Amino acid sequence: MQIGCLRETQIFLFNKNTTMALTKTQKQKIIDDLKDKIARQKAMIFVGITGLKVKEISDLRRKLKATDSNLKVAKKTLIERAFKESKLEFDKNKYKEEVALAFGFKDEISPAKIVYQFGLASGNLKILAGFLEGKFKEAEEIIALAQLPAKEELLAKLVRTIASPISGLVNVLQGNIKGLITVLAKAKT
Repeated sequence: MQIGCLRETQIFLFNKNTTMALTKTQKQKIIDDLKDKIARQKAMIFVGITGLKVKEISDLRRKLKATDSNLKVAKKTLIERAFKESKLEFDKNKYKEEVALAFGFKDEISPAKIVYQFGLASGNLKILAGFLEGKFKEAEEIIALAQLPAKEELLAKLVRTIASPISGLVNVLQGNIKGLITVLAKAKT
């Protein structure tokens, strides 16, 4: 960091390592990476990240990575070009905030759940829209999907529902046998 002075009353700071605009090759590399992720994804969630700190974004990335998901922050113009080259629709003018993409490669629901829960905790994260099974979904549909119970919970409820009548029948049959034993025991005495 160096300090410069224009006048005696004006002091400004500049950093030798300031980032410059991306070159064409850097932009193309980002577009190619986005196209690869778009091709491999099972779910893609558009997330508004305006107001999030770098540490919060890193935490979100870590949580997504645990479920074989990924978060990619890129300029909307580059996202639009990657979508256009992948033959998908994306209107960058529709979104006023900074946009990141949460990709789910293994599961359709887990990235939506993680992003939704993280948004509730942070308050600055906003689900904007998404793509599921190759179809565009509005924010409300993604949020509804995120609020569904996990697959394991649904399977457990199904098993309980199926087992409930059987266990009721077993209890009724056991009650008859217990009654018969009680009657025989009283008859014996």
